Amino acid sequence: MNTSTLSSLADHAAGGHAISLYAKPSDNFADKLLRSQQLLRDAEARHAPLTQASSLGVEDMVVTELIHQTGIQTRIFVLETGQLHAETLALLATLRTHYGREVDVFRPVAEDAAAFVAQNGPEAMYQSLALRKECCDIRKTRPLALALAGKKGWLTGLRREQSNARAEVGEIEEQPERAKINPIVDWTWGDVWHFVQLHNIPYNPLHNQFMPSIGCAPCTRAIAVGEDFRAGRWWWEDSSKECGLHVDGGRAKTIPIKEQA
Repeated sequence: MNTSTLSSLADHAAGGHAISLYAKPSDNFADKLLRSQQLLRDAEARHAPLTQASSLGVEDMVVTELIHQTGIQTRIFVLETGQLHAETLALLATLRTHYGREVDVFRPVAEDAAAFVAQNGPEAMYQSLALRKECCDIRKTRPLALALAGKKGWLTGLRREQSNARAEVGEIEEQPERAKINPIVDWTWGDVWHFVQLHNIPYNPLHNQFMPSIGCAPCTRAIAVGEDFRAGRWWWEDSSKECGLHVDGGRAKTIPIKEQA
């Protein structure tokens, strides 16, 4: 998020309407949209069975709308970590009603989560990077493995603009067991909100409170002027602002679409 956008945001009262702040499409948005739709159709043809990983953030809601519009066959799943905001959980119910479809929910093993809290306390994530990563592993990474089992492709809402760590994300990344498809990878923040406005897509109201990236409640805060998209995630750390879901240790290979024809 650039400084001018954040300055505009700061001029509004807390709780301002995200659409009115951000819905400013790129000049070539129509071309981007067509590209995204084609990526999804190609993914269905080449990488079925598919599933969408949804954090219920606005980018993932956009991908769900694109799935709905293109009519491709895919599951959708949410990782319910046991630490999500009430607003996020409410959006899960809204998504089901709005699109008239089921959403798979994966949770951590209750005994593992309880043992971690009993041993380290409910605020362990603030104590060290190792403990925070262990919490993420229990609540997110292990359930993700279950969610992806048997799938040949998974869809995400990753965008290159989100952080330096994601600046090189490809449209399709071949991983050891499946392909990772990122259909809105080149969309801007303005493109995302323009699409939300066009199609009246439901979104998490926490986005109206200066939270562009929303994760677990203890690990998410609003951002300030001059901070990037993911500054509100694990803000007490000097880290890459990733939980491990989208880190592959360099094993993934980006495959341009033209090479898959």
